[in-house]
Amino acid sequence: MASNASNPSVGSTLTATGLDDRPVIGLTTYLRRAQSGVWDVEASFLPRVYIDAVTLAGGIAVLVPPQPFDVESAQRVLDGLDGLIICGGEDVDPARYGQAAHPTTDAPKVDRDNLEDALLTAAIERALPFLGICRGAQMLNVHQGGTLIQHLPEVVGTDRYQKGNGVFNTVPVHVDEDSLLAKVLGSDAPVPGEVYHHQAIDRPGAGLRVIARTDDNVIQGIQLDSVPFGVGVQWHPEQTAAEDARLFEGLVDAAKTYRSNR
Repeated sequence: MASNASNPSVGSTLTATGLDDRPVIGLTTYLRRAQSGVWDVEASFLPRVYIDAVTLAGGIAVLVPPQPFDVESAQRVLDGLDGLIICGGEDVDPARYGQAAHPTTDAPKVDRDNLEDALLTAAIERALPFLGICRGAQMLNVHQGGTLIQHLPEVVGTDRYQKGNGVFNTVPVHVDEDSLLAKVLGSDAPVPGEVYHHQAIDRPGAGLRVIARTDDNVIQGIQLDSVPFGVGVQWHPEQTAAEDARLFEGLVDAAKTYRSNR
């Protein structure tokens, strides 16, 4: 059941009073060196496909960059949001789950780890709908006290999950029929997951339920049952959102309900 990419346009979401009623979805980002014309500066960075996925699903995307941040800061940010996406990116600092870094693990990005940890604390506290993608699923797991496999090829004996050179590989992901993910997708049929990760969830954190795996038993989806919509997926649904935006539509629908119940 692929999503129709010709969703109603932004203009058609205006209400009779002229106000846009789309839910506001926050997306976490990196600070990265960027060049534009004569400028070579640090900038907030996020691939456009994430933003497009949210707008296709009927939401308004707002970027949240790393900055000095704590739970009080997160609460203020979430006051202006109806939903949250913890986006993909580089590895979570292993010190957060009590391990020394593997030689292949990325250098820590403490500013982003702190940002996302605080946002998850606040989102869970107020039951704000959230979705973790790739690194975001791992961050959710670590936030809940779980651990990660730092280099998946050593466990599964293949590079199928990260071929390199920015090329995604497609693997079938088996979804638990008794899960929010199956409900949102409208099916428990295998999902063609676009993957690019060399790490994965090892021991699930407190309150998290495994809801999707690949055929070699690698965890590809988790769910926090204590909130109405709290899902993490290890694959990259934003890469195929133009053809199938169901997961983002599920988040946007949950964000609409959250906003109406505030």
